[in-house]
Formats: sequence, C-alpha cells, structure tokens
Amino acid sequence: MTSDAIARAAAVAQAPAKPGRARWAGPWLVAGGLLPVYLVLSVGRFRRMEWASWDLGIFEQAIRAYAHLQAPVADLKGPGANILGDHFSPIIALIAPFYRVFPGPLTLLAAQAALFALSAVPVTRVAGRLLGRPRGLAVGIAYGLSWGIQRAVEFDFHEIAFAVPLLAFALEAVLDRRWRAALLWGLPLLLVKEDLGFTLAALAVVVAWRAMPTDRRAGWIALGVAAGAVVFAVLVFTVFIPAFAAAGYGYWDKIDGAGPFAGLDTKLTTLAWVLIPTSGLLALRSPLLLVAAPTLGWRFLSGDDHYWSTDWHYSAVLMPVVTLALVDAIDTVRRGERPWLRAYALQLPTAVLAAGLALSATSLPTEKLAQAATYEKPARVTAVEELLRRIPDGATVEADTGPLTRLTSRCRVLWIGGSKGVVPDWITLDNSSKWAGEDPADYAHQLHPGARFALVGEAEGVVLMRRV
Repeated sequence: MTSDAIARAAAVAQAPAKPGRARWAGPWLVAGGLLPVYLVLSVGRFRRMEWASWDLGIFEQAIRAYAHLQAPVADLKGPGANILGDHFSPIIALIAPFYRVFPGPLTLLAAQAALFALSAVPVTRVAGRLLGRPRGLAVGIAYGLSWGIQRAVEFDFHEIAFAVPLLAFALEAVLDRRWRAALLWGLPLLLVKEDLGFTLAALAVVVAWRAMPTDRRAGWIALGVAAGAVVFAVLVFTVFIPAFAAAGYGYWDKIDGAGPFAGLDTKLTTLAWVLIPTSGLLALRSPLLLVAAPTLGWRFLSGDDHYWSTDWHYSAVLMPVVTLALVDAIDTVRRGERPWLRAYALQLPTAVLAAGLALSATSLPTEKLAQAATYEKPARVTAVEELLRRIPDGATVEADTGPLTRLTSRCRVLWIGGSKGVVPDWITLDNSSKWAGEDPADYAHQLHPGARFALVGEAEGVVLMRRV
C-alpha cells in the first residue's frame, strides 16, 4: 500500500461520524443501566433515614400543592411560604401529575433518577456519532458515573434534575449544528432556577459562536436569545421572586464580598475535580465549556463555603457541559496536526471511563452497591415509622430533618423552631445527641411558651410530643 493510500485510510478512520439518525440502542441501554443504580442509591438512603437536609421535604410540599392545584406553599420554609419566593423553579410542577397518582417522597426521587438517567442518552448518542460507538459508550457510562451526578443522586431531590437533561440535549444539538433545537432545549432552563438564565445566555453565545460562520441569521437569533435570557434572569431576581417573598430575594447575603480568593484551596480542588477525572483537562479546548462559567462564577464568588466544594448537588449541571466539551475537543483535536495530542485525545474516552469506575468503586456513593446494608431497612427506621404513625393525617407537626420526610405527604409540617407563631399539634425530633436537652417537653415549652406539650413516645432517639 502506498503512503498516499495509508494517509487516505487514516483520514477516513479519523473523520467524524455524520450526525445521522440511524437507530442505535446503545444510549438507551446506558440510561437503562444507570436508572436502577440511581434508584438504589436514593431510595436506599431514604429507607435508612440518612438525610442531611430538609430539601426533600420542602420540594415535596411544593409539588404536593401543585398536585392539588394550589399555590406551591412550603411550610418548612415558614408558614405559608410560597416556594416561588425562595427559588424560581416552576418546572417542578411537571412532577405533580405523577405525585397525584403516587403521593410520597419516593415519587420525587424516582423522577430525579429518571431525569439524570435520561441525560445520558444525548451524551452517549452524540459521542457515538462523533467518536465512534465504542468510544461513545465509554463516554456515556463515564458521564453517568461522574462524581457530580452521583453526589446529586445521593443528596435529596433538587430542581436541577431538570437542568441536567436539558443541557445535555441542548449541547448535543450544538454539536450536531442544529442551532434552533439547541436554543429550544435551552429555553426551559429559565423555569428551572433563577441563575440558569445566565447559563442559557452562555449557551446561546456558544450557539452564536458556532453558527455565525455558516448561518449568520441563526447566529444573530442566538445573540438575541442570550440578551433576552439575561433580561429575564434580572427580572426573576428583582421582580418575580420578590413578588412571592415576604422580604425579597433571600440569598443575596450569600454573596458577602469575600472575593474569589477566599477558600482558594477548596475552589481549586473543585476545579480540578470538574476538569481532570471527567475530561483529562482536554475540555478546556472547547468553547462549550463556557456554558459552565455562570454556575462556577456564582458559586466561587459566594461567601458560603458550601458552594465551593464537591459536596451536595451543585456540580451536577456541570457534568453534561464538561463531558460534551470533552467530546467536542476530541473531535477537533483528532483532526489536528499534533500526533501526540491526537493520540492523547483518542485515549481519553477509555481513561475517563476507567477513572469513573475506579472512583465509583472506592470513594463515590456507588461503592455502597456492594454493601448489604444498602438494601436493608434498619430496625431503627421501622421503630421510628411506627412511632410517627401515631400522628393523624392532616395534623400540624413541627419536625426536624429525620422525621419530616415521613410526614410531608400527609401532614402540614413546619421546621423545628421556625413555626413563626403557629402552634403545632405535634412536635417530633431526633434527640439522639440530646441537642434538645434531657427533657424535650421543656424544649417544646421554650418554643411555644403559651402551650404545653407532653411526651407520648420515643423510638431510637426520636421523640414525639403532643400538645395538651
């Protein structure tokens, strides 16, 4: 074979796949495999009552209200508090019909698991088209096991579960040069959370960047969408949320002027986690990574150190962005003139999959899949649930993190110490550490001086008191 023939064969092998619509079951098989993993992690944690937050209860209260065609009041945020005055997330109403049929917190966890699993479809699909199916499968599985997704699965329910697939489908359309579809997939981000208007603006700028050389009309439309998204986001912060809130937007104090250098070691560690195990730093070569800038920006400018780290759900929206930026970068680099960079890029799908599997087996929530306790319901939980069944449906209850998720589907639940003058019928809290003192009834009297509460039961540190 001549050298020219060898060169032509290599060029054909390295040419990107055309963005056709040939049927391929791979993306759906990846999503189908991820769904039970996500369900086991989130439902198992619920069964074990291992909650570190009140968020699941808050979102259940709002969705329960939507399901009954009522204003989305979340009493855990304060009696009568409209959730739209906390975060602007009307998109969660899409879960309401399912909740009406299957009421309970597990419906929210199942919906979140399904949304995260669905996001693997566009990621795997476009990676398969551009890089070949074996590499596409590697990228899709690595994405599904990425640390940002796993942390979000394990930590309650959050509205960003909708943002993750929307971003994945939008960026798939960008890579397929379907500019209108990319913008249409991005528009619902305005209804997911208030800060995502700026993410939509960044997405639209990327669309304009890619579209302008060949389709100036699409590029100008994208720039118009970017400007409109910024205006809408400003209105959400300054008009919409304050209209539903008692005292304006409640998170301005999270930006306290600490500056980008506060907690710099933690922020650099988070950046390293975002870029290295997920893309081997190659995502930096793709303009798609700009879509991650608004999220990283507000997190790192905040004075709240919870936003800086890799914990909780805050990095989930970054995972489809950095993964598809990697796909874009590989597709570009492998047609470049640097042999060493081409070789590095073409090995990255396997490398990020290996990293994802290694982390999943050692330090991420999926390591629990190999532990028998993950699939068991502790006797402690059964005893606590039996105790809480003494509370009648429709009662007003003041509760803390442990018991509240067992009550929000059938009672009016207030946060312990946050009832703001509303005297509950019942108070229940986890006093295992004795944080409420040796006599919980005395603590209840401190909360409500004009009422008297009597201890009616205790199970595994959880106490139940009734107003008498």
